[in-house]
Amino acid sequence: MDALPERQIFSNRTLNLRSVQTIGYDMDYTLIHYHVSEWEQAAFRHAIENLEAQGWPVAGMTFDPDAFTLGLVFDLELGNLVKATRFGFVIRAVHGGTELSFNRLKATYSDVVVDLSEERFQFMNTLFDLSHASMWCQLVDLFDQGKLPQVQSYRELNSAIRDALSEIHIAGALKAEIVADPERFVDLDPMVVQTLKDQQAAGKKLALITNSEWSYTRQMMSYAFDRYCDEGTWRDLFDLVIVSAAKPRFFSDMSPVHRVADEQNSLFTSHSGMLEPGSVYVGGNARLVEESLGQTRSEILYVGDHLFGDVHVTKNALRWRTALVARRLETEIRALLDAADEQDELTDLMKDKVLIDRWQARLRMARLSDSSDELADQLKAVTADAVAMDREIAILAQASSNLGNAKWGQLMRAGSDKSLYARQVEKYADVYMSRVSNFIYETPFAYLRAARLTLPHDLAH
Repeated sequence: MDALPERQIFSNRTLNLRSVQTIGYDMDYTLIHYHVSEWEQAAFRHAIENLEAQGWPVAGMTFDPDAFTLGLVFDLELGNLVKATRFGFVIRAVHGGTELSFNRLKATYSDVVVDLSEERFQFMNTLFDLSHASMWCQLVDLFDQGKLPQVQSYRELNSAIRDALSEIHIAGALKAEIVADPERFVDLDPMVVQTLKDQQAAGKKLALITNSEWSYTRQMMSYAFDRYCDEGTWRDLFDLVIVSAAKPRFFSDMSPVHRVADEQNSLFTSHSGMLEPGSVYVGGNARLVEESLGQTRSEILYVGDHLFGDVHVTKNALRWRTALVARRLETEIRALLDAADEQDELTDLMKDKVLIDRWQARLRMARLSDSSDELADQLKAVTADAVAMDREIAILAQASSNLGNAKWGQLMRAGSDKSLYARQVEKYADVYMSRVSNFIYETPFAYLRAARLTLPHDLAH
């Protein structure tokens, strides 16, 4: 069974699934995918209500799910939202609802490199950040207009947004709305249960490790999984279930663990010793998982959607194998395939542009020692051809950039370069894919080989 191009698994580092003994999974936007527009619209609405209750003038603010994409960066010093290349060079930015012009962008960021280790910059790691970005841009405009006297800086504004969004998760208002009407929010995947069953049949141990609390996890997993279980329930698919994991601390700290003693009423008891198969645990830490399963770090693969909390920290702190789920890949890859002819035309034009630019440069050099009319006419003609080609390339390049997000372009690209998001993916994710069920096309015994990458000098032949 061959996968469609958008349903393939893409390898940054070779991964032998046969050597993987345990596969851990995140839940939200990993095992369970949501209708992004519905989830983030609800999160946005609840957060706005929270701020309005505090006296903020936020009535009338709206959420547009297509206005933003993953991999953007909040500039907490200047109040901008930016997209950067893999090297941290900013190629596009907005301040509030206004896009920075080319000249303003150059003046602002010509000597700035986006370094995610700096407190100035905050990365959009997950789809949960879309509502954050929408609030940020609209509130930046209000702040600049002097309508938020309780806020003294863009950094404080960002903290207020984070607090408002965190509050809806702590209070449970958003998740209560989702549990009450899961059909509205959940994007069901009929293949995901069979994918996990295949992994079980191949001898893999499966673990669910999620930041969601037990009540929400139980209800949502039952809704999304049990319908596809011919017998038993979703619980039969997992050797370990860990909720309220507090990732990314779960992977780096030695937090204590509790056991869910009463699953219906979510009553916890303290726990010591190894984790027991079939039980549900609250908190804990990754090293306890390793000890309980008796496996080395290279034998554990963790799959999640959060580029920092699920992949970056896991790889850095533990050296577990890692897989990133990025659902946006499906629409982008399909769009690229549909526009393949235009992409080929753009590639050919860029090759011709290199040649004509080289010839133009040589003619200019020759003009330094030869002022003849003949050489001047040649240079004039070549320059006219170059200008005409630039116009043709600009049209195709603009269409290419719109294959992803209409405003910000493709997820993994920043102009002709890789995006900062792509750089983080290739650095920390061994493999990446659009959804968990893509594993079904490779089987649990697959040898996922990293592609041989081209280098600039590979074309020198």
